[in-house]
Amino acid sequence: MTETAPIEENGLIWAARRGMGALAEKMGMRFEEFTVQRAVATMPVEGNTQPVGLMHGGAYVVLAESLGSMAANLHAGPGRLAVGVDINATHTRSATSGLVTGVCTPIHLGRSMTVHEIAVSDDQGRRLSTIRITNMIKDMPRN
Repeated sequence: MTETAPIEENGLIWAARRGMGALAEKMGMRFEEFTVQRAVATMPVEGNTQPVGLMHGGAYVVLAESLGSMAANLHAGPGRLAVGVDINATHTRSATSGLVTGVCTPIHLGRSMTVHEIAVSDDQGRRLSTIRITNMIKDMPRN
């Protein structure tokens, strides 16, 4: 990424350099698209299920929080840090196989707060869960 290129245009590169974190990696998440205005990631159902074979609702939330917090951090810019302060999820369906896809879009992009909605759907495009996350943006701690 060059110094003159807007960070939005290189969102996937930025996200790859930053990493998704150990939990997201263990759950098999993969970024497909990443800008301030739209972030998309997939996650397999296999390995992320409840004992009865349904996708765990917490897995939907981990996917959403990863997308929403990363998107908020991209918006925050260098020297600033976005941290989650609230998350709400409504699960409306269950997946039992394949991949789920999270699509994250901003509701509010402010200087000190962001709010994102993440719609999680299955391979057939059916919505499984709707998650809203609020992140507070602050200056990076100094060491």
